[in-house]
Amino acid sequence: MEIITGTTDFYLEKETAVAIGKFDGVHVGHRRLLEEIIERKKSGLKACVFTFEPAPVVLFGFSDGRELTVKEEKRTLFERMGVDILVEFPLNARTSAISPDLFVTDVLAKRLNARFVAAGKDLSFGAGGAGDTTLLLSYSQELGYRVKTIDKICYQGREVSSTYIRSLVEDGNMEMAGQLLGMPYVIMGTVTHGNRIGRTLGFPTVNLLPEEKKLLPPNGVYYSQVRYGEKKYRAISNVGFKPTVARERILGVESYLYDFDEEIYEKNIEVYLQHFCRREKQFDSLEALKRQLQEDIAAGRRFQPANEGSLESSGKG
Repeated sequence: MEIITGTTDFYLEKETAVAIGKFDGVHVGHRRLLEEIIERKKSGLKACVFTFEPAPVVLFGFSDGRELTVKEEKRTLFERMGVDILVEFPLNARTSAISPDLFVTDVLAKRLNARFVAAGKDLSFGAGGAGDTTLLLSYSQELGYRVKTIDKICYQGREVSSTYIRSLVEDGNMEMAGQLLGMPYVIMGTVTHGNRIGRTLGFPTVNLLPEEKKLLPPNGVYYSQVRYGEKKYRAISNVGFKPTVARERILGVESYLYDFDEEIYEKNIEVYLQHFCRREKQFDSLEALKRQLQEDIAAGRRFQPANEGSLESSGKG
């Protein structure tokens, strides 16, 4: 996948099918847009995602900047889905003031070389967010592109949105969040060295430190899967500060992988949180912690049968 980032000075030679949006979470509504542009690859168009960096809500102070999917996670998910080109358009005082008409004629038609545009009905762009699908359609014949507007996806009578999913993650409702994301909530990162207490207790773990912008669910223990390479392993993960053994308060994600005993420091892994098990708590001794870990792992094996450890069981993610 070609990534264009940090510049407005680009011109795509190949004709493209474009999806425009923030894509925080890459949820089922976003995936509907992405499916449209990926389908146009059969007609010889390049599938192109256009997004802003940072998101408008962050630039204008309407968000604390925490995201369901941080930049590297989005890149990974887009590439797996079959996106050919990702444009991370720099958003600042100058670019946010581009008129909606100029955005269509210069950015969309000229720089992106768009011949097809997939857009949600609530799409807004240009200065003041004044551009919408009506404006896109008004230029389509003159500039030679087609527009397909996509309805919001509803689940159990409620519209799927990144805002709604963020509230679910903050509440620890990982099952519902996974339904709306189209895959379990994922945290990607590089395995770092821990204090090796888990190995001392007989439960070797892998540790990663999420990016500061990554939205995390409540501190606690979760039934999970961990992807390493092309395989997924059943796991149990702790999100938090490890209060019984940690001297420093560093927020991390520590996972024990069932039936796995490899050294994978500095390797990339993905932790998929499936179900909240219990709150993080401090134990009186390492022995008490060990007993609780044994109970958690046994419960995790019951929650997730062995045949659920494959990639296929969790879809494309």
